[in-house]
Amino acid sequence: MSEKSDIMQGMEEGASWAAGVDLGGTKVEVAQMDRAGRLLMRLRRPTDVKDGPAAVEAEIIAAVRELILRAGAPPVAVGVGVAGQVEVESGMVRFAPNLGWHDVPLQADLSLALGLPVVVTNDVRASTWGEWLHGAGKGCDDLICLFVGTGIGGGVVSGGRVLAGCSNTAGELGHMTVDLHGPRCHCGNRGCLEALAGGWAIGARGQEAVRDDPVGGASLLQMAGGQREAITAETVARAAQAGDPLAARLLEEVAEALIAGSVGLVNAFNPCLLILGGGVIEGLPELVARVDQGVHQRSLSAATANLRIVPAQLHNDAGVIGAAALAQRAYAETKAQR
Repeated sequence: MSEKSDIMQGMEEGASWAAGVDLGGTKVEVAQMDRAGRLLMRLRRPTDVKDGPAAVEAEIIAAVRELILRAGAPPVAVGVGVAGQVEVESGMVRFAPNLGWHDVPLQADLSLALGLPVVVTNDVRASTWGEWLHGAGKGCDDLICLFVGTGIGGGVVSGGRVLAGCSNTAGELGHMTVDLHGPRCHCGNRGCLEALAGGWAIGARGQEAVRDDPVGGASLLQMAGGQREAITAETVARAAQAGDPLAARLLEEVAEALIAGSVGLVNAFNPCLLILGGGVIEGLPELVARVDQGVHQRSLSAATANLRIVPAQLHNDAGVIGAAALAQRAYAETKAQR
């Protein structure tokens, strides 16, 4: 039985609702999700990172308790997606750079405080669960989600299973090398997909282009209010859409990097679906068709025979929906063990 079947069976056996938590560096979102994947209520609160993990945990606990009060009944379980490296069994957050956390027992702390089953996973893995179960990947058991935002991450579903890897870090798709001599990535490597097509990299390339070609970059600089350091991926996208040739060239390089990375993924995993999401894709939706064309031209023909490349559907809700879906899985597993 696939992981999806386990979850759906749990839903069918009387589960009422699950709580999903999307924990980021600036905010925490907690939502109530029903069996059909519909979000019924949600609460958003700022993430108080400066006061340490205990303060953030207190915000999550308070928000879940408020949902319980409003719903009139507790959830079957709580799922949490966090931007960091998570230990698979214990739900220990080994490292979360945006939160400044090291070795925080988030799963155990929340479960003890709430008296409920809690499952913690990486935020992009949670988004993959969301798109698979309730978004663009619904009904497909072989897919890849590639989320292109400030950074790049994703997840792989193969044969109805979300791949976790040996140490639960599968899905770091942004750190594939696509250019052996490319720019330095934040991870320390050179030529990572993220260092060429992530939002932070697009902004950096725009700043460098204006520095190296002040005349050609005049329009881009003007859109940034005359401040080269203020050039972001959004600035580059707006300039390209306004017809600026320098910005258009930068985005062509982004498209080429995404195609190269996607070709490797398609050849390696042979998915039926490649789902593209994240802020960069939403800001530049034309990239989906560009990647589709490039992948079908350059990948192995056997790997693309049944391949579709589509945009993500859940947008900013993918993480909280996926976290709640994982909570449903925790509930199903608990029932199966009884």
